[in-house]
Amino acid sequence: MFSMTQSQRHQQRMKRQKEVVDESIQQADKDKGLLLVITGNGKGKSSSGFGMVARALGHNMRVGVVQFIKGACSTGEETFFRRFPDQVEYHVVGDGFTWDTQNLEQDIASAQAGWEICKKLLSDPAIDIVLLDELNIVLKMKYLGTATILADIAERPTMQHVIVTGRGVPEAVIDAADTVSRIEDVKHAFRAGIRAQKGVEL
Repeated sequence: MFSMTQSQRHQQRMKRQKEVVDESIQQADKDKGLLLVITGNGKGKSSSGFGMVARALGHNMRVGVVQFIKGACSTGEETFFRRFPDQVEYHVVGDGFTWDTQNLEQDIASAQAGWEICKKLLSDPAIDIVLLDELNIVLKMKYLGTATILADIAERPTMQHVIVTGRGVPEAVIDAADTVSRIEDVKHAFRAGIRAQKGVEL
């Protein structure tokens, strides 16, 4: 049991915190399409992006998904979100991880072809959210020009949100973004010899 004094102190702290939070909410009075970046060496970047896709579907929004790099094998997210063809336009434009493809020209060609699909989504005002999964890796590898990609993103419809995932994000993308989250790698089962698990990594 808490003493009356503890309860009173807690109530006072929470009251002050609520006043700060309420003031911040009141000052946030603008609406705009956001550029969100999820990067870092930890697990969960794509998972976070697809979580927002699921949230958008809950609001009856339309979503475009373009997955770079991945493509050699089907993933659970692809299988699931393809069940909503009226709300999700889903494209896999990668040929697999770069250490598997081992073909620079092919990887660049796939990335460039994939970006043509992205430009169509980014010019469509009926698409509310565009997820560009693993785009950061493509930019890091210089398969696409960062300045060109950022210019195309900047030309999108006013209220369209764009989510960019992948490690190795260029500083220019961070500078252009509205929200940036960096996922830290603290511990990973793979380093203990545990293979990728369905529903967790695949």
